[in-house]
Amino acid sequence: MRRECSVASAMAPRPLTLDPDRLLPSEPSLRERARAIYREITDLPIVSPHGHVPASLLADDRRLDDPAALLITPDHYVTRLIHSQGVPLEDLGVPRRDGREVESDPRAIWRLLCRHWNAFRATPSRFWLEWELHELFGVRTRPSPDTADEIYDRIEQTLASPELRPRALYRRFNLEVLATTDSPLSNLSDHLALRDDPAWDGRVIPTFRPDSLVDVASADWAGSVAALGAMTGTDTTHFSGYLEALRSRRAAFADAGATATDHGPRRADTTRLETAEAATIYGRALAGKLDVGDSAAFGAHMLDEFARMSCDDGLVMQLHPGVHRNHDAGTATAFGPDVGADIPAPTDYTNALQPLLNRYGSHPNFTLVVFTTDETTFSRELAPLAGYYPAVRLGAPWWFLDAPDALRRFREATTDTAGFANTAGFVDDTRAYCSIPARHDVARRIDSGYLARLAAEGRLDEDEVLDTAVDLAYRLAKATFRL
Repeated sequence: MRRECSVASAMAPRPLTLDPDRLLPSEPSLRERARAIYREITDLPIVSPHGHVPASLLADDRRLDDPAALLITPDHYVTRLIHSQGVPLEDLGVPRRDGREVESDPRAIWRLLCRHWNAFRATPSRFWLEWELHELFGVRTRPSPDTADEIYDRIEQTLASPELRPRALYRRFNLEVLATTDSPLSNLSDHLALRDDPAWDGRVIPTFRPDSLVDVASADWAGSVAALGAMTGTDTTHFSGYLEALRSRRAAFADAGATATDHGPRRADTTRLETAEAATIYGRALAGKLDVGDSAAFGAHMLDEFARMSCDDGLVMQLHPGVHRNHDAGTATAFGPDVGADIPAPTDYTNALQPLLNRYGSHPNFTLVVFTTDETTFSRELAPLAGYYPAVRLGAPWWFLDAPDALRRFREATTDTAGFANTAGFVDDTRAYCSIPARHDVARRIDSGYLARLAAEGRLDEDEVLDTAVDLAYRLAKATFRL
């Protein structure tokens, strides 16, 4: 009888609750200090200087998609974990490049998330999803196979409300600025429409992401360069014209509100070539006759060129190397990039960045924000670099490190050497619009706990603790990204 009751209890729906002290220190006196710090920063505006939400979402201001399209299919943090349990990406609605049929029933996709909810235990994705379900959609039941349809219907009903439109959420999230990520070939029409819309009082700015125009080994590269030339009215059959066209697009981005560029090479090498040698590689690439090593050498040279352009136009340069993208070749062929099949790799920064920093590391108009997914480099390389070169700032733990324990380790690994002033504030780096406040909340809670410990150990005075908390949550991102 007891055993039957236990099984029945286990099968009963479990409540979905948010612990008000989640992620704060467990030691009682530290938790009380952390609570006080967190209360001071929880309502600060959100500055989101690095992310992937499309500007069209706010320009169009249409009803948000169904629960699966909103919270599952476009979010590779979510799809990769479900896929790790043996679920094909087709079953999650991820579109194939060849146009073959994938699951189109959003309710069936939602049921897969709920069936595999246990795969998300203790992950940051679960923190973010629980916040969205609880705070935005009023869900009070934990996802499971038995509750999937009930939760789906609740979200669908809530999405019909005007309060869930993108612009209303922008205000509800207390967003002050939202940066997108954009190809140099974008005409930025959605950004310009928002800028000129008298009914819009928010700030959505583009970010210049030129990777597709630098990867000379890509099958699409020559076509992209031709499109760049047509867009700018520049002769890009020559290397000098290519550089001039890139400068022209940077200026157009700045006119549309951009304050930063974004670069995601495999390696951080910044070795500069002789101009004639770079031009020769460029010519070989246009002719489809690349030599071994040309792609890596050209990419390293272009990082130097982009740094020099940043010294001229003041756009903050973001660098996030060290990811083996499209690790699963079959998935890349079938689905393309950005579906979760990217894996961190060890990355050298000390030697790789030396050429660039020797030239521009003390330039008064240059800021380089360096991110990593190789956290072994935080204390060994990145914090010492940021603690010396005036131009260098440490990017927040990003992607695979955007998690509670990794955020704590980041502070412990970097503060002794770089302090707080040489960090760049938090970035959410997300395509999942509704998760932005949840991600910033996690960072603010972790930083509150870390600062509480510094205060308890006598390493910071109380007034410094609160001032630093505001820096980390708000001021540093604004200053670093020139917002």
